[in-house]
Amino acid sequence: MYETFEHTADLGLRVRASDLDSLFAEAGRGLFSMIIANLDEVRLIEEVSLGVVGAELDYLFFDWLNELLYIFETRRLVLAHFEVKVADGGVQATARGEPFDSARHRPEHEVKAITYHELKVEQQADGTWLAEVIVDI
Repeated sequence: MYETFEHTADLGLRVRASDLDSLFAEAGRGLFSMIIANLDEVRLIEEVSLGVVGAELDYLFFDWLNELLYIFETRRLVLAHFEVKVADGGVQATARGEPFDSARHRPEHEVKAITYHELKVEQQADGTWLAEVIVDI
């Protein structure tokens, strides 16, 4: 589950999940929900495989979202479905979506950057995971 929240001139993303794989997958959906308003209407017609290397969870989470934003900015792909495996040393994932189409996709925010401000990834007392990040819009 993900939700967004207002943060001064920026926008926050808070993600909760039962495991790390789901946390990273939901974060991907959350990021793209900030970019387009109708994420559920994205067709899963194009597939991208990606990997992000890193050991420290906070920074791995940041790099993951940064890589997804880079894919959107350079390839104009709107990704809506993520199969993620978080393991020692990084993340491997397959993401699906389609090229951005201004006739079909309703732009929500222009996400300029993922920030380190208030970045956290932590396991809760009940074993679930929580992540928070602020994005520059």
